[in-house]
Amino acid sequence: MEKFKQIVQGATPVLVDFSAEWCGPCKMMAPILKQLKEQMGDGIRILKIDVDRNQELANQYQIRSVPTLMLFQHGERKWTGSGVMQADQLASVIQQTTKLV
Repeated sequence: MEKFKQIVQGATPVLVDFSAEWCGPCKMMAPILKQLKEQMGDGIRILKIDVDRNQELANQYQIRSVPTLMLFQHGERKWTGSGVMQADQLASVIQQTTKLV
């Protein structure tokens, strides 16, 4: 939990993918997030959190469905979305809600 807090404190936006191994749509997100990382490079950090293994964190952020994506910057939650989203949609959300040039 402490390491998570340290990661999301940074200036680089962190997209957290709350997911589960048994979740079909979560599996669909893996190549999409890979594509997003290739598009944005060092401008984004992507963190995958298994809700079954990290129940305390999932409860803290009130995760009720997976996949749930949350965007953090400077320790502040900037955006939350649920369900499968395409890389271009995510890139647009990230650019609009964070201090990226």
